[in-house]
Amino acid sequence: MYLVKDFYSIGIDVGGSSLKCGLVDYKGKVIYSFLMPLANIETADDVVTLINAAIRKCINKSANHILGVGIGFPGIVNNNIVIGGADNLPGFINYPLGDVISKSTGLLVVVDNDANMMAWGEKNYGAGRNATDAVFLTIGTGIGGSLIVNNELYGGYQNQGAEMGHVIINFNGKTCSCGSKGCLEAYASTSALIDDYFDLKGEKVNGKRIVESYLSGEEQAEKALNLHFDYLAAGITGFINVFSPQKVIIGGGISEAGEFYINEIRNRVAKLAMPATISNTQIVRAQLGNNAGMLGCVANVFSKLKNQLEHI
Repeated sequence: MYLVKDFYSIGIDVGGSSLKCGLVDYKGKVIYSFLMPLANIETADDVVTLINAAIRKCINKSANHILGVGIGFPGIVNNNIVIGGADNLPGFINYPLGDVISKSTGLLVVVDNDANMMAWGEKNYGAGRNATDAVFLTIGTGIGGSLIVNNELYGGYQNQGAEMGHVIINFNGKTCSCGSKGCLEAYASTSALIDDYFDLKGEKVNGKRIVESYLSGEEQAEKALNLHFDYLAAGITGFINVFSPQKVIIGGGISEAGEFYINEIRNRVAKLAMPATISNTQIVRAQLGNNAGMLGCVANVFSKLKNQLEHI
């Protein structure tokens, strides 16, 4: 008889330029992890070949004690099928990725959206461990997000909702990458911050440089980041007023700028949100960094098997 601690799950986080894979135990300890570049990808079969190769590498490290494989994938994913929206990965329209990988490996395979898996990682192993209800946001080129309601990921009908970056904060505002106007992403993403700074200063620099200039007291950086904080706080306030989460978890590279970043958002949200809802909400920084998606994929496997995990 084997105990749960003797078994592992494989987590695979498929990104825009690379695939991150890890062999992880039930408590979230990473036993083995690596990156594989997504280079020269022309078809869905090319991606499947890489995923299968990654799984084989993990199996070779695990004495075959693998419970299953979790995959986080860009775009809309429902019932282990990639519906679409993975624009950088050709061929993934109504593609049964879960079944394809399961047939080639003989393992249980669960597939979900990559942002959902980042949130699920934080929920199970990071900043959201003690929360039953949480909003997760990742701030980067765009704004990704997920909802956790009563200890479960909530994606709406056919898992096509929870597009947190595409709530409208200005009905006739900037055009967003999604084609709509006035989305939170168009105003509060790192890309929007870079554009705002360029409009003020005439220099195209990255978010890190803007933060450094802000901390040194540069006027244009202060104006640009204050706009960023204002827009982000407006969006977060809406999420809090609607969902009353115990935690709002903020990830993405810019969230690691320092405690001042989260404090600026907290202070603004405290002035905007309904007192009854904000009283139960903490705004916190994500803890897992680039491992969040991979760990969420692993947790997704363990969640699917939770009724079988006392003994195997």
